[in-house]
Amino acid sequence: MTQQGVRWTADQVLALAPDAASRKAGSKLGAAGPWSEAGSSDEGTVWGLCKGSGSRPYQTVIDIADTAGPAYKCSCPSRKFPCKHALGLLLLWAGEDGAVPSGQAPGWAEEWLAGRRKRTEEKRAAGASGSPAAADPEAARRRAERRAERISAGAGELEQRLTDLLRTGLASAEQAGYGLWEETAARMVDAQAPGLAARARELGAIPSSGPGWPVRLLEECALLHLLDQAWLRRERLPDDLAATVRSRVGLPAAPDGPPLRDHWLVLAQYDTTDPKLTTRRIWLYGTASGRTSLVLSYGAGGRAPELALPMGLALDAEVSAFPGAGQLRASLGEQFAAPSPTTERPQGVTTAQAAVHYGEALRNDPWLDSVPVTLDRVVPTPDGGSWQLADAGADLALPLTPTARSRPGLWRLVALSGGAPVKVFGELGHRGFTPLTAWPEGAGEPVSLC
Repeated sequence: MTQQGVRWTADQVLALAPDAASRKAGSKLGAAGPWSEAGSSDEGTVWGLCKGSGSRPYQTVIDIADTAGPAYKCSCPSRKFPCKHALGLLLLWAGEDGAVPSGQAPGWAEEWLAGRRKRTEEKRAAGASGSPAAADPEAARRRAERRAERISAGAGELEQRLTDLLRTGLASAEQAGYGLWEETAARMVDAQAPGLAARARELGAIPSSGPGWPVRLLEECALLHLLDQAWLRRERLPDDLAATVRSRVGLPAAPDGPPLRDHWLVLAQYDTTDPKLTTRRIWLYGTASGRTSLVLSYGAGGRAPELALPMGLALDAEVSAFPGAGQLRASLGEQFAAPSPTTERPQGVTTAQAAVHYGEALRNDPWLDSVPVTLDRVVPTPDGGSWQLADAGADLALPLTPTARSRPGLWRLVALSGGAPVKVFGELGHRGFTPLTAWPEGAGEPVSLC
């Protein structure tokens, strides 16, 4: 990637921000005013000094050519990555030509960059020299058997809770409150089945979720019962479906598919957070294989995940699929060049084809919440108090999810369309379609809707 020849967009830079406050603060620093001695190199390094509240400016340097996404170093005390100064410097670099001229990096930037690349080479050399001796396979087998026994005991207990709920009636769930299911979830954690625990907690929140909750509760109970029974009878399932069941109850798995090298488009990147963990979802599309893959990255303690691949970039890389029927999760392997902006777009389908695709995916994984879909030539249109995406020139449409209707991205999508067809990538599930990225008809930059 020749960094001086190809510029990122502001949306791609701001997609790296760990939170809304950082996006706002970084945007204010995206002008030349607070910066001095800013520069960049063709090798993919950007640096600069930003005036702060102290007597000494903050030293900020970014390695854009890193294959795992940009790497940052700033002398400010912020614990966010990237900090507002790194975001501001990237915005300045992505803006008007000449704002960050080409030049030779100063010593403090070169020192950090050399140290970082030395450590990267040492890690690669250590990996190439061979992995540590494998653990005792017999001991690993015994541990797996003990855990499977605990999960089976937990699944049996959960089945009894579901039976009791149906015997006493769904109204009892509203009277019992959240505590009953929190206790059940804790029991599933003790049984080393975090997937069952998460679904049990979700049951506790349904009775207070508004009109129609008994139907939603019954649906989720049925899916949980199906997962319990699938685990208890996993020996009778096809190998791929059994792998999916193991994943759904919470057993860890490693990618086992052969590495697939392709030119991967980054379709979307967004984070979900809870008090203990930030999960980053990155959707990739292989232009040669036509395959869509999901790469997950995690950050603990409120920290942003390390891997960052903003929407609109492309990378020449290998990915390896995780086991399971219809599973889209993959591990990002060797990258042969740094991510770079692209004008390529994924292939799309009609709304009817998207609905069929979702149905086929459920056959392989009944517990699937949604599938990734790119819709071709759709128009966002109001539908009473809601919104939908309608095929241009057809009567078929997909409703937007409540989550999508509450996001600012809906209005960016409406503004981008202006009544004309657009291409939209997003996630389609039983509650509707959640748009994540959109492209205007003809030429034009992608727009993030996350």
